[in-house]
Amino acid sequence: MTVKQLTLPELVAACGELGVGNVGLWREPVQEYGVQSAAKLVREAGLNVSTLCRGGFLTAIDADERKAALDDNRRAIDEAAALDTGVLVLVSGGLPAGSYDLPGARERIADALAELAPYAGERGVQLAIEPLHPMYAADRCVVSTLTQALDIAERFPASQVGVVVDTYHLWWDDQVPVQLERAGRGGRIATFQLADWITPLPEGVLNGRGQIGDGAIDMRHWRGLVEAQGYAGPIEVELFNEGLWARDGMEVLAETADRYRTLVL
Repeated sequence: MTVKQLTLPELVAACGELGVGNVGLWREPVQEYGVQSAAKLVREAGLNVSTLCRGGFLTAIDADERKAALDDNRRAIDEAAALDTGVLVLVSGGLPAGSYDLPGARERIADALAELAPYAGERGVQLAIEPLHPMYAADRCVVSTLTQALDIAERFPASQVGVVVDTYHLWWDDQVPVQLERAGRGGRIATFQLADWITPLPEGVLNGRGQIGDGAIDMRHWRGLVEAQGYAGPIEVELFNEGLWARDGMEVLAETADRYRTLVL
């Protein structure tokens, strides 16, 4: 998503040129290219698909909407398995129209995972609940903290359900160090993502993630926190930013790799 202006073949070629060995993919470009064709493309390039994004949106009350969401998540799990990635990122979903019941919405997420987690486990895919910043609670994700994500995830085997640690969404929360210890003890850290918090927030905050080093977050400190809990997997940079998308994709990818080397490692 950081360089969504690149086609999938262009992205794969750019990763090879820059020595990037892991890539997090999104379902829409994978589906457009063809799931099996995408799997062949990345496999032949020697790339590891670190995660597939995204499943989720599991808070519906209406029975038909709930069934459609479950069916779509099963397809997402199958796509993740085809891409040989062990992690499907979940954006859990916001409040249904007319509802004010945050606890009820979170409970419906757990109910959905009770159906999806065994299906994922059978296919070697871990569902990764991503807590999003509270400003997204109404429309995108009622899971706003690592505490809330773990409270749901821990109802299921760690091999089936884990959590996403994303600096953009969690940097403000002083409970994160304690919750990271909890996640580490349980083997629940499925993936670790970086994006900076920039101010003022752009209009339409969904696309307000800043390039590493442009904002308020100490990325090297966060890397230390996560790795101290035993996480040794790929570290993803996931930037939603109209300014970056308007630039040459190869240039943005090279800049991101350089920022990672100088500000994260």
